[in-house]
Amino acid sequence: MDASTEHVTLIRPRHGWGSLDLAEIWKFRELTVMLALREIKVRYKQTLLGATWAILQPLAAMVVFTLFFGKLAGLEHHVGEAPYPLFSFAGVVLWTYFSHAVSSGSNSVVEYRTVLTKVYFPRAILPLTPVLSGLVDFAFSMVVFFILSWVYSVPLTWNLLWIPAFVLLAMGTAVSVSLWFAALNAHFRDFRYVVPFLLQLWLFATPIVYSSSLVPPEWRAWYGLNPMAGAIEGFRWSILGTGAPPGPLIGVSAAAVTLLLVGGFMVFRRLERTFVDVV
Repeated sequence: MDASTEHVTLIRPRHGWGSLDLAEIWKFRELTVMLALREIKVRYKQTLLGATWAILQPLAAMVVFTLFFGKLAGLEHHVGEAPYPLFSFAGVVLWTYFSHAVSSGSNSVVEYRTVLTKVYFPRAILPLTPVLSGLVDFAFSMVVFFILSWVYSVPLTWNLLWIPAFVLLAMGTAVSVSLWFAALNAHFRDFRYVVPFLLQLWLFATPIVYSSSLVPPEWRAWYGLNPMAGAIEGFRWSILGTGAPPGPLIGVSAAAVTLLLVGGFMVFRRLERTFVDVV
């Protein structure tokens, strides 16, 4: 080969805002999609029920929440006109997508440790792949939701057009949290035990079994510092078409996601320099 046609790639540690290098992640978008497709195939390979698990999990959670929180705790009287099973199912669907994406994303660097030592690619795409692959399970769950809406005679409204915006907010939250957890998990292996515990606490800090209307009005906007609160409340409003849109809550959640995302990328980029040494 002619020396003039050879290409040399020099990899150097980056500093400052340039370390984010989002353009590089975009250049490897095909690899990101391929890894996401691989996760989907692995998830359903040699399974008894296949994609049915994506439907059974939120359905089972809906039944449990309806019996214990809706009936016994009386929360069904604080959700407005929407049937409580649909109210809880709407929250569970988005939360299930988020929690699975974060659980897989937090282990992504360790899972691909053999690849990290052999070939270069932006390590930040690893926490992104579960966020993309999880959309398949989310789509299956949404089909079930629309069937339940027909069963409960809940009409569809033009608010459905807002669904992509709130799903995108949940995706941004999942990516930002996964970046933090993946980087920390690579350096501190016991962090994998912390993630399920934090997600469990986060579940009850998010309006899934209850409405954010139970939060005092003076604190409701600050409640949006939990970005999944804004995502789920907005998502529930868009698919059930009841109540008023959670305006201030969404604004605070969007700002919180932006800060988490920027901070997550910066922390991940800083810690990835030693991934090969610690994984």
